[in-house]
Amino acid sequence: MFWFMQGLCFLPVFLVIWSSSTFIISYLIALFRRDVDIIFPYISDTSAQPPESCIFGLMTFISACAVIATMYARYKYVQKLSEETHVVSPCLNRSALYVGMVSCLGMCIVATFQEITVTFAHDIGALLFFVSGISYIILQTVVSYKAYPYGCSRKVIGVRLCISIIATLAFFPTVVCAYFVKQTELHRDPDDKDYPYQLASAVCEWTVAFSFICFFFTYIDDFKVSRKQSRRTLFFSSLSSDGCSYFSPLLLSYSFLLFR
Repeated sequence: MFWFMQGLCFLPVFLVIWSSSTFIISYLIALFRRDVDIIFPYISDTSAQPPESCIFGLMTFISACAVIATMYARYKYVQKLSEETHVVSPCLNRSALYVGMVSCLGMCIVATFQEITVTFAHDIGALLFFVSGISYIILQTVVSYKAYPYGCSRKVIGVRLCISIIATLAFFPTVVCAYFVKQTELHRDPDDKDYPYQLASAVCEWTVAFSFICFFFTYIDDFKVSRKQSRRTLFFSSLSSDGCSYFSPLLLSYSFLLFR
């Protein structure tokens, strides 16, 4: 069995590949049609004109569905883990799920209302997506920390923490620099006074978007674990936490019957 066929790890794999392709394909089409400049346009600029706007809208909707499925699978995984270990508060787990669903709503709004047609609705959707998306990955990082050692490893927690920090730090320049961008044309002149702000805002926007997407790639190891493997890990981890440094023959026989 291939590694991406184990458990539910095909969900984050599909999500990362499809969502990345959504941004890249719409950018390449817009670039081929000369609708945008080659150097870091806004993501919304790459989907402002048809046909790239139609392709972006369809692919983003599929991405939102994949995100919902992945978030719900993660929610059920943590819920099952908490039932046996009580390491993660159910309220925290539900809050992360609800916040994540709001980010999916923002994705759908961004895909439905193009930047040059309904600017206000598009900006509201983008704000929902960025704020809720960053909040979701921060909450999931906290969940991962609280679930240790029953959940992921310390390295995965560190990776999730780094992604959360990068996304958070990149969000503020995205909003602040965008405030100083006055022109709304898709093609920009480097000599414009607000061009440096537009460039900085666009770079940070791409950073936030791909940080949010890459965060789901860290779910692969969690989703790869089968139920039987998870129960075995919980069993021996609980014994270790109780101070058992060795296993008697009777205990080993019981564990064999329990997990076979």
